[in-house]
Amino acid sequence: MGTITRDMIINDVIKKHPETIKVFNDYKVDSCCGGGAPIGTTAKRDGVDVEILVKALNVAVEVAEGQCSHCGDPGDGKR
Repeated sequence: MGTITRDMIINDVIKKHPETIKVFNDYKVDSCCGGGAPIGTTAKRDGVDVEILVKALNVAVEVAEGQCSHCGDPGDGKR
């Protein structure tokens, strides 16, 4: 699906997809003070692989929308 890209502003992503907060926290990417910057910029500054982070963010959105193409689960991953 690729809803989220490295050029998107973190705060905008969180507003549209609140389920991504956990991903930012899990990867220790500053989504508070760094929230006004693009994902790629903040992730690089925080020493996180941008491509892996963006993939994880998109998976979180897909799972929340019940469309996870990576795991085949229709939502909660409990199948």
